[in-house]
Amino acid sequence: MSTRLTPLVIALLGSSPVLAGELSLELGGFYSQSDTNMEVTNPNTGNNFTLDYESDLQLAENEFLPFVEVNYHFNERHNIYLDWKQLHRDAETQALSKPFQIEINDTIYDIKAGGRLNSTLNIDILRVGYGYDAIQGSDYDVGFSLGLHTMFIKTGFEGVIGVCHASELLNNVCGSQAIPRIVDENVTAPLPDFGVYANYEFIPGWKLTTHAQYFYIKLNDVKGELVDVKLGIDANITDNWRMSVAYNYYKVDVDIAQKSPNKDTQIADYNIYYSFIGPMLSVSYTF
Repeated sequence: MSTRLTPLVIALLGSSPVLAGELSLELGGFYSQSDTNMEVTNPNTGNNFTLDYESDLQLAENEFLPFVEVNYHFNERHNIYLDWKQLHRDAETQALSKPFQIEINDTIYDIKAGGRLNSTLNIDILRVGYGYDAIQGSDYDVGFSLGLHTMFIKTGFEGVIGVCHASELLNNVCGSQAIPRIVDENVTAPLPDFGVYANYEFIPGWKLTTHAQYFYIKLNDVKGELVDVKLGIDANITDNWRMSVAYNYYKVDVDIAQKSPNKDTQIADYNIYYSFIGPMLSVSYTF
């Protein structure tokens, strides 16, 4: 959404007699555990193997993962949410132990063993959805949610890299020219997630909160799964500020298969996986 339109949308939501409600902004973070790999070709043997970003390319396995969530609750039972999570990692391998080839848009990239290689893997996850409080009481509510989940993936390699067109590859040899850097960006199709949530105010100003969200879908060349289960305590700090401490199990697993007319050469098939099991902390402000 355009930044110029955002203030206008917020103003309209707040002034509308139909949509008038509470708008909250939540900021927080936790440490993620990542396991990311890619199916590639060994140029020396022609065999396919799994290249592991963490063990082979030295990307950090555990990394701080910030998140932002915006929630708008209106008409007593309805809410709209948008959340964003980011995992950006860079690493330098002084002497690459495994040579590999990948194919992106009919171009073969040949990365030699023994050389220095800088690797980048950036993953951003955006979710937007709708929730409905199906059951409400004086101090509790239970609801259902439906959302869409999109991953933005950027992969980069910088070093001594040979490059040629797929049609020029001969006996797995590719060296028509050298380039210093390659970048590949992928966006997964919006994948649906379904969930349930519940809140219970056991002491005035203190709430027990929980939610569970899940999706699994196979669409064209993308297969994905998300599991998000959270149990926490939410407490008022002031009239507008709240703090939340929660225990979260969060897992994302997405496979992206890149197909090519050249069936003899293995294309870069990404498997993006990361999970988190542990505490998370956040603060929120209600407008």
